[in-house]
Amino acid sequence: MKIITTMEQFQQHIASESSFLLFVKTDNCSVCEGLKPQVEGLEPNSSIPFYLVNAARLPEIAGQLMLFTAPVVILFKHGKEQLRFARFVRMDELAKRLAELEAELDG
Repeated sequence: MKIITTMEQFQQHIASESSFLLFVKTDNCSVCEGLKPQVEGLEPNSSIPFYLVNAARLPEIAGQLMLFTAPVVILFKHGKEQLRFARFVRMDELAKRLAELEAELDG
């Protein structure tokens, strides 16, 4: 998972990537720390890039994406949010939706 540290980096990915997964965490979040390795486990089998942002260190992203909790996993396609999972993420559902997004992009 590559780390996004500025809004400029985020905007660049929105503009240039056909799709990507964004994992948003915050400091002192045990749910975030527990979920992050599970989401990272999906990355090797995915053609979609994965990015990590810490909303505590980049608070503007919380406002831009209207984030009210953490963790949040968002799938983007052609610069638009396609799907959002917040707080408690069912990994089987995330894996399924990620595969569907990849199939749409391939097909």
